[in-house]
Amino acid sequence: MRRSVRSLLAATAAAALVLPLWGATAANAEPPGYSHADKDALRTQAPRDLAIGSAVWGQRDLVQYDRHAPTEYQQVLSAQFSSLTPENDMKWESVHPAPDVYDFASADALVAFAQANHQQVRGHTLLWHSQNPAWVTAASQTWTCDQARAVLEDHIRTVVGHFKGRIYEWDVANEIFQDTWDNGGVRLRTGANPFLKACATDPIALLEDAFRWAHEADPEAVLFLNDYNAEGINEKTDAYYALAQRMLADGVPLGGFGAQGHLSLLYGFDTSIQANFERFAALGLHVAVTEADVRIPLQPGETGPTPEQVTVQAERYDAMLEACLNVTACSSFTVWGFPDANSWVPDVFPGEGWATIFEDDYTPKPAFTAMLESLRDATPGTSPRRG
Repeated sequence: MRRSVRSLLAATAAAALVLPLWGATAANAEPPGYSHADKDALRTQAPRDLAIGSAVWGQRDLVQYDRHAPTEYQQVLSAQFSSLTPENDMKWESVHPAPDVYDFASADALVAFAQANHQQVRGHTLLWHSQNPAWVTAASQTWTCDQARAVLEDHIRTVVGHFKGRIYEWDVANEIFQDTWDNGGVRLRTGANPFLKACATDPIALLEDAFRWAHEADPEAVLFLNDYNAEGINEKTDAYYALAQRMLADGVPLGGFGAQGHLSLLYGFDTSIQANFERFAALGLHVAVTEADVRIPLQPGETGPTPEQVTVQAERYDAMLEACLNVTACSSFTVWGFPDANSWVPDVFPGEGWATIFEDDYTPKPAFTAMLESLRDATPGTSPRRG
């Protein structure tokens, strides 16, 4: 029987005792994440058809990787996760800094780390309105649709082709719909996205070709739509569902739908996430939780969250994972980095933090323990899940 999240608070402290042992063994042997006897690793307790991932910034944390003397961060990363997502290393500003310049150094370091540690890689991201280099922002002011298409096609074919055979899932189109609270409501970002803006008379044609170009560059990679506020059934995911139906009817090689899973305790939890995943799965698509974190509002002067906040955070992480586990088409569950010192949250959401599943000394939080318990309950190492 599943233990409650509250009963896992004490178990988390016990789990923390395991972590220092990784540092003692990693320099002389493969990380214990490879051993299915390791009952405290997320990657080994997950069903074999579910990748458990983390975002990582290769330029910061992996470029100097020495498998014979890994950092503590690298030890935890390799032991706990079977999938890596580049937090920044494959975004336009990093990989395509000038019109005729591609820089794969940090992304290659990330992929090399993954290969050395028996991990898969999710590619992120090929078409997005944010983190574009200055040359795209400037040039796009006068782009025709044909010019925008040419630039995007070259980028997709070059980047996906560079990593052909080494990326199992690609976030091709990221955050292409506005939200209900944005000016104009839920609609394609033909104002903010420079490529969609240039092709505003028929943006879906551009989107569909982006997937075709990616598929031609790597036919084996599963190609995703990906967005935030896309966990449950709402106006935004209704728009994605209609888009997915159209793309599939048009013969586009769309393979998956990703819900980022950036949550906050300032808001309620949408319990329709499983139903949302099920409707996309019924279209024949993979689904995934791609960027999970649960941020906590912290009052000035507080040293950390309250026990009640910690409990709710664990429940929400676990609820997202349970929804994924209950839908066999859910192919990956990725947390958006660790520990808290590496989290994007405090910079983007002032007054919120403590959003990851590890504390800064790599002590696992109750959210980690709750997830580990759910993975164990999901018939580990077998498929279908919960058989």
